[in-house]
Amino acid sequence: MSSPKSIGFIGLGIMGLFKKSADTQNLYIYDISTEALSKLQSETSRTRVHICSSSKEVAERSDVIFTMVPEGSHVRAVYLEPENGILSTNLASKILVDCSTIDTATSSLVREQIIHQFPTATFYDAPVSGGSLGAAKASLTFMLGASKTDPNITLLNQLLGTMGKFIFPCGGASLGLTAKLCNNYCSGLIAIATAEAMNIGVKSGIDPRVLATIFSTSTAQSTISDTWNPVPGICPGAPSSNDYEGGFKVQLMKKDFGLAVDAAERVGAKLVLGDAGLETYQAASKDPNCVDRDSRVVFRYLGGDENWAVKFEK
Repeated sequence: MSSPKSIGFIGLGIMGLFKKSADTQNLYIYDISTEALSKLQSETSRTRVHICSSSKEVAERSDVIFTMVPEGSHVRAVYLEPENGILSTNLASKILVDCSTIDTATSSLVREQIIHQFPTATFYDAPVSGGSLGAAKASLTFMLGASKTDPNITLLNQLLGTMGKFIFPCGGASLGLTAKLCNNYCSGLIAIATAEAMNIGVKSGIDPRVLATIFSTSTAQSTISDTWNPVPGICPGAPSSNDYEGGFKVQLMKKDFGLAVDAAERVGAKLVLGDAGLETYQAASKDPNCVDRDSRVVFRYLGGDENWAVKFEK
């Protein structure tokens, strides 16, 4: 397929596309949140952005369709719902890319249904990493469920490049999802470990700014500590410095972490930290002081001192 003239988006989780997409392309958008659609219309000056009334309408009017919704049940509804789902229209020769982070079983089911009904259509999993900061800067990382030799790889790199900075073909169908679950399992554990270590330091009398600097130049260095530090005031642009608003909600981390633990069980991969990590995110997701906050709110869940600056300014 040559460069598509019309691109559809269902779910507005990856709207960094406006940073780099061609002005000549028609964009067809749908989301269940009318507020999000209205906000999108008010923030763009592009004349080729068209708001649609359903997933079906987006699919009808687009050559390539991207989807990004929270859970597997939502993906099944978007694609398989009989009246207004994507599969209720003709998908012949179209490319469909699901950027949701879901279980691999749902992704495989959707792919099989699409290929069964429309053999010339193609479906890819391409979950993202980078959070709200990456989406705003169009610098997301895409983990693509395809091989480097896939016939559509050049076009996929071009399209995903309008929203992200790094695109990694992971080898085949559902392996993009596998990579994302491995990534979130690892980053989720690093966030807990960083929050715990910072909490030990603060309670012992170390200025967390000093400790974070030590981490950044030592073996505890990580993106979580350097960019998304769980302690308020360490990284001014991080959600923790804004009452944990924005970022990646703790409930979503609980979901992804649980999917990773399930994936490990399916393939027989031994975990020693999985249960403890999942219990932490499950509990934080139910804590009224943490719910709907960025997942690095585990520092608050652990009883970390968010007003540490008062003590150290003295």
